[in-house]
Amino acid sequence: MAGAHGGEYKDLVVFLAAAGVVVPLVSRWKISPVLGFLAAGVLLGPDGLGRFADVVPWLSYLTIDDAAQLAQLSELGVAFLLFMIGLELSWERLKAMRRLVFGFGLMQVAACTVVIAAGFMLMGQSLVSAAVLGMGLALSSTALVLPVMAERGRMKGAVGRTTFAALLAQDLAVAPILITVTVLATLAQTDGDLRPEVLGPALLTLAPAAIGLALLVLAGRLLLRPLFRSVAKSRSGGGRQELFVALCLLVIVGAGVAAQAFGLSMSLGALIAGLLLAETEYRREIEINIEPFKGLLLGVFFVGVGIGLDLDAVAANPLGVFGLAFALTAVKAAIVFGLARLWGLGSRSALETALVLGPAGEFAFVILNTGMVEGIASPALTQSVLVSATISMFTVPLMAMLGQRLAGQRAGAIPLSDDPALDLGPGPHGGDAEVLIVGFGRVGRLVAEMLAEHGRSFLAVDTDPAAVAAGRRDGYDVSYGDAGRAEMLSLCGIASARALVVTMDAPTKVDEVVMAARAMREDIVLIARARDDRHAARLYALGVTDAVPETTEASLQLAENVLVDLGLPMGLVLASIHERRDQFRAVFQAAAPEDRRNRPTRALRASPRS
Repeated sequence: MAGAHGGEYKDLVVFLAAAGVVVPLVSRWKISPVLGFLAAGVLLGPDGLGRFADVVPWLSYLTIDDAAQLAQLSELGVAFLLFMIGLELSWERLKAMRRLVFGFGLMQVAACTVVIAAGFMLMGQSLVSAAVLGMGLALSSTALVLPVMAERGRMKGAVGRTTFAALLAQDLAVAPILITVTVLATLAQTDGDLRPEVLGPALLTLAPAAIGLALLVLAGRLLLRPLFRSVAKSRSGGGRQELFVALCLLVIVGAGVAAQAFGLSMSLGALIAGLLLAETEYRREIEINIEPFKGLLLGVFFVGVGIGLDLDAVAANPLGVFGLAFALTAVKAAIVFGLARLWGLGSRSALETALVLGPAGEFAFVILNTGMVEGIASPALTQSVLVSATISMFTVPLMAMLGQRLAGQRAGAIPLSDDPALDLGPGPHGGDAEVLIVGFGRVGRLVAEMLAEHGRSFLAVDTDPAAVAAGRRDGYDVSYGDAGRAEMLSLCGIASARALVVTMDAPTKVDEVVMAARAMREDIVLIARARDDRHAARLYALGVTDAVPETTEASLQLAENVLVDLGLPMGLVLASIHERRDQFRAVFQAAAPEDRRNRPTRALRASPRS
């Protein structure tokens, strides 16, 4: 079909057109891009414009005929999202959030599964079928909730932490749930008999998953850092940026495929890879390179969800479909609200958390389709449930907006913890460093040592992998990355830092960092290393607080020493040196922006007046 209507890449072209036209259009109307992709899926799918293709043939060029063609890209989009979650987490943060993830999150999954399964049993379903439906619908949409919450600025604070913890617990539960579905299929074939000879072989399916998980962690620990260090060295020596991007893609897709080979989900493999890389110095640079791919592939996922909405099924039984979607959302929201209150959230924060976690999630499709393949769930009922789940997913942006309005400014008034490891703000890896140091060679290291001596927190960034590795071996917080990009400065926490020190010996690169930093923060203290007085003057013109010209001060000190050693009077020599320093200061102040000219410069060492 694709070949008859625009070629085998026609559906991909239609999707890219939607991403480039429809989403920017709805964004101008202040509508969530997530809703834009969902609406595009409904409009461009077989039940949208595709319905009229027989009457108006040219419409076939504007529709997506084969949803399966986008299915693999959709799965990659979810995997990329889980990889980014892993990057933001790190094992330390996961440990710090263990009470929320393994307490609140898993309790929410268990409670929702039991209540929803009980509801389906009252509707006449068998225990096994109801259990599969309950497990599938107990999960919420990570791919929808996190982007919507981040877009609305709700990831920082109690609501963001609780929501994130619940979604992470759900993602971790997907693999055990899929294994449980296989076990339930075995029980269904034996009329629910729990004999050991029946359960034993079924439970053995857990062994490959456990072995695969251990091998993934071991391989990641041994291979990931050396691989990225090798590519980083090639970049620092003039290598291509594409190599770093290619390695990032290889790690995500490779970890996902390896996880699938052991019976785990692709997204879980990507999550593990992200967790392992979160411990390395390359996490910030990786995040910058992966972000565009994640956004585009998640767009494919949202379009796929929209295409999956069977409008014929909705039209045939609108009351039943919408009623089930409402009941599902209401039941889950009520359970989440109660558990959130039990875990210490205020009523407003608990309500906002409950509303965004109430709708179904993307893994419902995976779990329920697996249940149909295993012969557990009725295909007709499952399809009806999936339509209701899809409709509930459409309400996530609306639920987030409603929850934020109901929560008001008092949301999160009862904090869960003062531990900064639990904060999930826009800059997940930075934010608590008082000083950012760009360049960690001899000069940058000395600055770091002096800051540490006086108890000031700092974060250093360098593009030399050897310098980064040496700094981390000595216990310093050093990351690999190009601080000339605003994205890197943002991830390093420039929004909350008090000062930025640029110590690199490459004047052009120093200028790039200074311009990027000053564009982001007018009020930050910005100290830069200058090559000479001309470079210092240029830096003052760019808005630095102070520039330190390395050759100028060294030249003045050398001249002072040689003149005194030649027998000239000390007072005369000091007076001439001081006069020359004043000349340089006058040049620097003249080069500075007008609003900074009256500020005394400390670019050169002060000389005592006689």
